[in-house]
Amino acid sequence: MTPVEILEQLVAFDTVSAKSNLALVDYVEGLARAAGAETDRVLDGTGTKAGLWITIGPRDVPGYVLSGHSDVVPADGQAWTSDPFTLTLRDGRLYGRGTSDMKGFVAVCLALMPEMAAANLTRPLHIALSYDEEVGCLGVRPLIARMRDRGLRPLGCFVGEPTGMAVVIGHKGKSAARLTFHGRACHSALAPRGVNAVEYAARFIDHVRLSAEALARDGARDGLYDVPHTTGLCSVVHGGTALNIVPDACSVEFEYRAIAGDDAGALAGAAIAYATDTLGAEMRARDPACGVTVEPLIDYPGLDLDPDSGLVTLTKRLAGRNHHAKVSFGTEAGLFQALGDVPAVVIGPGSIERAHKADEYVEPAELEACAGFLRRLIADSR
Repeated sequence: MTPVEILEQLVAFDTVSAKSNLALVDYVEGLARAAGAETDRVLDGTGTKAGLWITIGPRDVPGYVLSGHSDVVPADGQAWTSDPFTLTLRDGRLYGRGTSDMKGFVAVCLALMPEMAAANLTRPLHIALSYDEEVGCLGVRPLIARMRDRGLRPLGCFVGEPTGMAVVIGHKGKSAARLTFHGRACHSALAPRGVNAVEYAARFIDHVRLSAEALARDGARDGLYDVPHTTGLCSVVHGGTALNIVPDACSVEFEYRAIAGDDAGALAGAAIAYATDTLGAEMRARDPACGVTVEPLIDYPGLDLDPDSGLVTLTKRLAGRNHHAKVSFGTEAGLFQALGDVPAVVIGPGSIERAHKADEYVEPAELEACAGFLRRLIADSR
């Protein structure tokens, strides 16, 4: 089957992160077994989702991993001009949810499995298909654990997020949480007798803003990023019920995205400590029932690969590129590096500018360029 034929099938599976991906995994596993590949399914705790390891070639020597995720973001509320879960060729573009992010890459990998099997590889090629990447890079973690349990020690990993086949050697790490400020309600005419959760949340929001301004002004720099410094912001706030009621609850979601010179987790931890130890203590002093609760949302490490490393040199040769870049969006590459001790490069067809939007698309020529890259990798692994 061609990459486009497989992509048509992959897009038809509605694998929005809140839903099961098992039907897609069944389909992919069938393709892998038909190509003579070894498969290893890794179920999540609910049994409704699974990651999949596919191995072609010898197991007792190190090889390379091709990493992709099966889940996509929702299309609800977006103004699509065609069914997002039906691959549609229009004006030379292939439209559908996940075409760029990142079922296009997965489709090319799957389409080339018969060529991998026929190549008599001396170094194996593994395909790692994860779930729940879009909600915090969750599903790749048990896949990496299974990799280690099986004694696999790959030479490197290619994560096929959409980069236009540019060689990406770094991305920012992210840490995010939801804080809920629990106050005491009363009539607004008696405001001093209440504990205003919205006002305490506002002080926390200002704290994050000031820290972000300091990072932008005085923090570490990396000119390879489009935003060359660490960022922090509050993005979702819910609180209050009526103008004449002192609010007793307000939730705030915030994040830090850090370049290698900073630690997103440490920055988020410092902000949380200000909320719980300073603001929460003030709230409890006014009413012991008040305070702040914390719900972690997302935490993944950044990627920072030496541009002179062997994997980067190999990737540039296979891609026919002389340059490298870094991106602000997160990927599973940092987890392969941090948890699996596997160097990783991000390279794949499509564009992140098209991802998560209505009328997401990939171009056939981009899939062909990805196939050329993988064919050169197959030749190099013989």
